[in-house]
Amino acid sequence: METIHKTKTYSLFECFGIELEYMIVNRKSLMPAPISDQVIIKKLGHITDELENGTISWSNELVLHVLELKTTKPVQSLEKLAEDFHQNIVEINALLAEVDCVLMPTAMHPLMDPLKEVKLWPHERNEIYNQYNSIFDCKGHGWGNLQSMHINLPFADDEEFHVLHEAIRHLMAIIPALTASSPIFEGMKSEVLDNRLAFYEQNQKRIPSITGHVIPESVKSKDEYEQKILTKIYKHIAPFDPDKNLQYEWLNSRGAIARFDRNAIEIRIIDLQECPAADIAIAAFISKSLQYLIPQIKKYNPIDELDLYDIYRLALEDGGESIIHYSDYLRYLGIEKKGDLSIKEIWKYLLQQVDLGDAQKSVVEYILEYGNLSQRILFNLKNTSFSVEYIKKEYQLLVECLSENKVYKLR
Repeated sequence: METIHKTKTYSLFECFGIELEYMIVNRKSLMPAPISDQVIIKKLGHITDELENGTISWSNELVLHVLELKTTKPVQSLEKLAEDFHQNIVEINALLAEVDCVLMPTAMHPLMDPLKEVKLWPHERNEIYNQYNSIFDCKGHGWGNLQSMHINLPFADDEEFHVLHEAIRHLMAIIPALTASSPIFEGMKSEVLDNRLAFYEQNQKRIPSITGHVIPESVKSKDEYEQKILTKIYKHIAPFDPDKNLQYEWLNSRGAIARFDRNAIEIRIIDLQECPAADIAIAAFISKSLQYLIPQIKKYNPIDELDLYDIYRLALEDGGESIIHYSDYLRYLGIEKKGDLSIKEIWKYLLQQVDLGDAQKSVVEYILEYGNLSQRILFNLKNTSFSVEYIKKEYQLLVECLSENKVYKLR
């Protein structure tokens, strides 16, 4: 999954790598269709775990009903990337139409039972997936029913790694309030807005150090990161991994992980949205917000991951309406205003500090005004019985949003 290839060293925000994961479903029933390998064969003529299609590449994931799209090489700008992703989605949907299937957005399927319906990728590199499955049983929601966006951001050296990592770990505490898109699972409305992250947090509880507290620990260098995080994880997985097949950087499952193999930090905490226009607008907003925060890094001591985790859970559970009472956290974000603020108000403050293109700014403003995607889905379903029929109708609209690259609106 090499989104940023280490062909050269890039400095902060010199380039970006984006990954988007989509579920393949039957066009009529909307139930998962485990045919990602068939899509690749239709396109390429033979099976592979990754194919390049111009600026965007297609690749498999752990489960057969998910297909990942990602930037083939680092891109210097996010401005036109939504269109590139959308063109590939249109092409994939044309291939899927031949078998009456389609791509569906959002971070979780609202109806599937992963214990019954998940099929693992059986082709190249499946020995790693099989080993994961033998340790963690990869058929629950935290494995078989989750789609996300990953943002890869580069760093050139230890100093850049330190400030980027600190900015990310502090900002990611409030990201779920902006990006939650998984309010329903197994046909049930949940009290949690971001169920993908709630399940993700538990999917490797057999070895808790792999996920940690989702928010990574504060470190100042590659050596300290390896000592404080990776060495511990490798030690704990070793009894289950005698051949060391899993003892690599990607084993770390925190919400943001360092990839020293390509000098990048990969942010994994973001739910997939309804269309690339929304995903890329969020990616641009997060990246610009991190650029704004980095000068703050040297002014204050880092906040402990356990304190940041408490804020993260508020964002995950209740979204932008959650109130932040932690003045040190607000100060770290450059907010000197006295008194408590909601997470939504924090994001509105950050939007005032950054420069986004008109189209991207319009998307972010809509989210901040009318709620994250989870909240909008719940609002549009509020006068229904949350029956299978109504849920399917709503997610059919989300499928249309993806195919047309348009934002899902309140009605």
